[in-house]
Amino acid sequence: MKQKDQFDNLEKHTQWGIDVLEKFIKFVKERTEIELSYAKQLRNLSKKYQPKKNSKEEEEYRYTSARAFLATLNEMNDYAGQHEVISENMTSLITGELTRYVQELKQERKSHFHDGRKAQQHIETCWKQLEASKRRFERDCKEADRAQQYFEKMDADINVTKADVEKARQQAQLRHQMAEDSKAEYSSTLQKFNSEQHDHYYTHIPHIFQKIQEMEERRIVRIGESMKTFAEVDRQVIPIIGKCLDEITKAAESIDHKNDSQLVIEAFKSGFEPPGDVDFEDFTQPMKRTVSESSLSNSRADGKSEPKFGGKSKGKLWPFIKKNKLMSLLTSPHQPPPPPPASASPSAVPNGPQSPKQQKEPLSHRFNEFMTSKPKIHCFRSLKRGLSLKLGAGPEDFSNLPPEQRRKKLQQKVDELNRDIQKEMDQRDALTKMKDVYIKNPQMGDAASVDHRLAELGQNIEKLRLEVQKFEGWLAEVEGRLSMRSEARRQSGLYEAQNPSAVNSCAQDRESPDGSYTEEQSQETEMKVPATDFDDEFDDEEPLPTIGTCKALYTFEGQNEGTISVAEGEMLYVIEEDKGDGWTRIRRNEDEEGYVPTSYVEVYLDKNAKDVYKSLEKI
Repeated sequence: MKQKDQFDNLEKHTQWGIDVLEKFIKFVKERTEIELSYAKQLRNLSKKYQPKKNSKEEEEYRYTSARAFLATLNEMNDYAGQHEVISENMTSLITGELTRYVQELKQERKSHFHDGRKAQQHIETCWKQLEASKRRFERDCKEADRAQQYFEKMDADINVTKADVEKARQQAQLRHQMAEDSKAEYSSTLQKFNSEQHDHYYTHIPHIFQKIQEMEERRIVRIGESMKTFAEVDRQVIPIIGKCLDEITKAAESIDHKNDSQLVIEAFKSGFEPPGDVDFEDFTQPMKRTVSESSLSNSRADGKSEPKFGGKSKGKLWPFIKKNKLMSLLTSPHQPPPPPPASASPSAVPNGPQSPKQQKEPLSHRFNEFMTSKPKIHCFRSLKRGLSLKLGAGPEDFSNLPPEQRRKKLQQKVDELNRDIQKEMDQRDALTKMKDVYIKNPQMGDAASVDHRLAELGQNIEKLRLEVQKFEGWLAEVEGRLSMRSEARRQSGLYEAQNPSAVNSCAQDRESPDGSYTEEQSQETEMKVPATDFDDEFDDEEPLPTIGTCKALYTFEGQNEGTISVAEGEMLYVIEEDKGDGWTRIRRNEDEEGYVPTSYVEVYLDKNAKDVYKSLEKI
């Protein structure tokens, strides 16, 4: 019974050991799931902040700080990979191995306890046989004793016949013989039981217990080795993780703030020259004058040479404002335009319809009008860029960009076209070689089958070369302008250094004796060099945007200030539509723009540009 209790205790303990092993397996499985989940989240995080292809973000990675961040994202991706390695190694080296070992351990444990129960049953059976032989021997001894007593009693009784006495004697002898046989059997069974019991307690059971002990010790050793493996799996990836962290540190140390600042300068450098000094304007004299507007009109009516409207005159009327814009504000027609000619052939009229003589408003009113319209002019400065953003891509020649940025864009376009040409030429060379192979080996293919493709490639190359020539022409033009501006700036500096008095007296010399503003040709010539650089910047940068086109229905000779001459059938650009006064503002080229009667032209407005123009005009 005691042995049975020990087997029960051992069975419970070994089952607990298996439970501990399975619990450790479950723990490792959950750890691998955590590692996989962590690695997945790290990869998703890295992917989330990776720059999108063909997006503006790719341009930002020119900077060292952005490249360092990109390197950090890549290293975090590798870092996530090491956590995946941890999960894979733990799964293969711990979870998989221990799962198989637990199955083997359960089978071994079952076998050992089966042998123990079998040995226990065998010794119990031997014990039962011994007890049965013992009871039989005891019973036979008692039966023999009773038979002997009965014989003696019958032998002493004189009344009993001799036959009864003989019968009792024989019965007593039989019982005595049975008792002797039972005794011999009991003795033999006892010896056998003692031998089995000795083997059971000194051989079989200790052997079974030894196997169970060895099994349990192997389990303990195995779980210890698995825990070591658990730590080693982590330790094996530490050098690689450390390398990832070292690379992140290296990327951070590679950040160059000076280089990034220089890239910003190169990216946004406009190529414009800084403006010159602002001239002093004496407003005390107009307060004393009463005929300033007549002085302005008389000075022009007296035949004094004035710069042609929209021309490249280098005198400065007002700082930071394009001359033709100011003149158009000061002298734009305010009387009704002439009606269209009644003649069927307007061109037959010798001089065509004339713009009416303009009633000049006081100069102070014009100045107030100019000052109140200044925000709108600032709005016009960005209108061209706004239109390009709202209506789609900018002009093909990138004329909407500042000079330096335009040069860069044109250079990029030329490089891109050259790369395309090289690709087309590589394809043409490959097809030419293929054609040669087909000619030498007709069984491989038809040489004529590639002629069509070769012709297409030739046409594509020719088109691309024409495109390159076009963009190289624009590029040469921009680079020429930049070099001319640089030279003009240098000459301007030399002139100012040599003639400081002429520069300082610029504003005063351009006032007439009566205080009215004049622009004589001699003065314009005298001030031509110092003002070249400054005015060119705004002439190139600030043209009013085109909102449509128009066709001249009649010939118009614009002889008054603010108007422009047009010929019948001429196509021009519309830059300002009729405001209700009967005049439309048009442009012939970059240097010629002005007003014409609306009834003399047929206007074709760009709807999208018109909407944007109107929305900007309300700002």
